[in-house]
Amino acid sequence: LRLIYTTTAMQSKNIGASGPEKYTEEFIEKQIQEFNLGKRHLANMMGEDPETFTQEDIDRAVAYLFPSGLFDKRARPMMKHPTEIFPEQRKIQWGEDGRPFHFLFYTGKQSYYSLMHETYEKLLNLQKYQDQLLAQDLLSQKEKRNLSGSRWLTKIELEEMLLEKLSDDDYSRFIQLLEKMMTLPCGDTEEKYIQKFSKEVAAQLKKVDIEPLKYDERGVAFSTGKGVRKTARATAVVYDKGTGKITVNGIDVLHYFPVLQDREQLLFPFQFLDRVGKHDMVCTVSGGGRSAQAGAIRLASAKALKSFVTEKEVEFLRQAGLLTPDPRVRERKKPGQEGARRKFTWKKR
Repeated sequence: LRLIYTTTAMQSKNIGASGPEKYTEEFIEKQIQEFNLGKRHLANMMGEDPETFTQEDIDRAVAYLFPSGLFDKRARPMMKHPTEIFPEQRKIQWGEDGRPFHFLFYTGKQSYYSLMHETYEKLLNLQKYQDQLLAQDLLSQKEKRNLSGSRWLTKIELEEMLLEKLSDDDYSRFIQLLEKMMTLPCGDTEEKYIQKFSKEVAAQLKKVDIEPLKYDERGVAFSTGKGVRKTARATAVVYDKGTGKITVNGIDVLHYFPVLQDREQLLFPFQFLDRVGKHDMVCTVSGGGRSAQAGAIRLASAKALKSFVTEKEVEFLRQAGLLTPDPRVRERKKPGQEGARRKFTWKKR
């Protein structure tokens, strides 16, 4: 065996990984003092009042004194408050005798497992309460809470709340517990607790313009919609109290679209809202092929149907993608190739 000589200094460095770096309160306070001192010096250099020198003034002064052409803004010189630079972390979790305060300290994720314990305990209490109501025949079937206007906290947001790093499995297990609580008939009793881990999402319905119904000389209500698909342009006029008659460019839909798939695509908005046979539709379409024309008419008819249904049904249409134009177009041919993707047959000779 060959002995490789190493110094005692190198041997002393052979220690295990220390994990994420910890910052004490004394260190943060020292950094804040240095930041305030540097801010005063910078204000004096720029001829400004140090008392009214804001963070925007600091950024502007740093950009002026240290001009940088680096593309990534995070690589440019900056001067931020230490609370923005150093990540927030929990305080010391053990006493003077070295014993940790929390009984789950040695799990490495005490906040996460404590939260899981608390959530599971609430789930068991809900199930116990449900069994009691069921035994007394007092359990009523309540509508499940609609989560369409809210979402669960993301993994990053949950990590910021707990000040701990979580794996994907940890996050999914916690969300499964919350969803199980929501499915219980008595889940609304813990609604305040569940709301802590969800966020409201701004409703998209405000972005959908709903035009009022118009009336012709016969007093029949109608609505107009326009649609686009590739190079096809369509306009659809949907009439109320109809028999399901559809004409395209003055021709019956059965003759204009002999392919069943095109007719199914055209009628899908009516089928989705259970309104087949309740409306008449007159369409004009130009450009594109038969499939593109059917897609353009489908979008136009869906937009026209917005005036006949409730706001809730309009939201269903939007979520189903029936109010969203299809942006796909034919991919151009490339030079040196047979088509957009297809290459010429290669021959050795």
